[in-house]
Order: sequence, then structure tokens, then C-alpha cells
Amino acid sequence: MKTLLSLSLLGALLATTAAQADEIGCTTTTWKLIGANHKVCVEAFKDAKVPGVTCHVSQARTGGVSGSLGLAQDPSQFSLACRQTGPITLPAKLPESETIFSEDTSLVFKETRVVRMWDKANNTLVYVAISRKLIEGAPANSISTVPVMPWGGR
Repeated sequence: MKTLLSLSLLGALLATTAAQADEIGCTTTTWKLIGANHKVCVEAFKDAKVPGVTCHVSQARTGGVSGSLGLAQDPSQFSLACRQTGPITLPAKLPESETIFSEDTSLVFKETRVVRMWDKANNTLVYVAISRKLIEGAPANSISTVPVMPWGGR
């Protein structure tokens, strides 16, 4: 019981530190007679600790009756693209690895998470999206890189 409570508290803590996404839009992939259609949705979020970087993640969403009621487990199918969208300002103490976004993809224990890593040798921010189950990990992942470069016409 203590372990379950600890995992719940850890999840709540990560959720409060991760970025909030804005939904850009969805496109239907399969029409369903009853309930919502299966679809792929695109969301955008900014890296809260690195101004000047915006990421877009697309995720498959399960429709049907269970999807409409929020009871379906979404498949671990997603894509990630992060780009420089303004001047990049790196904080003085950027962690080597940090979760910057997470979103539940099932009622219990499954989420899509985006982790930022700093490749100091190549002056590049690396963003990795993973599908994560707290009970059993999943290898589904996507990667995007953002080289830290001057912004504007100089």
C-alpha cells in the first residue's frame, strides 16, 4: 500500500512540474458507428525551463464507447518534433535529463512522457518521447533534437 501511495505522489509531483499542452487539432483515422472515432491528435507545448523551444507531439487516441468514456487504453503510437521558435536561453544549471511533459494514455499506470537531455559536447538539446507503464516499461519512443544556435539575422 505504501508503494502504491508513493507512486501516486510521484506521479502527481511529475504532473505539476511538466508542461501543459495546447491541442492543435485531431484527424480521424477510423470511423466508429458508436462512440468517438479513432484519431490522431497533435498538441504543442513549450519547454518551461528553456525559452525558445516548442515541441509538438502527435498521439493515437482510441475511440469507440470505451474511448468516449475515458476507459480505453490508447496505443503507444506517437511522434515528436521540437524546434527553435525564438532565442534560446539556457538556464545556468540545466539538468542532464529532466521530464518536461507527461500525459496519461490510460486510466491507470500508462503515460506518454517527454524527457529533455543536454548534449553538451554538441551544444544540442535532445528530446525523447517514451511510452511508460509504471508496472512494465514499453520500448515505444521518438526523438527530436534542437541545436542551440543564435536567433535572428546577424
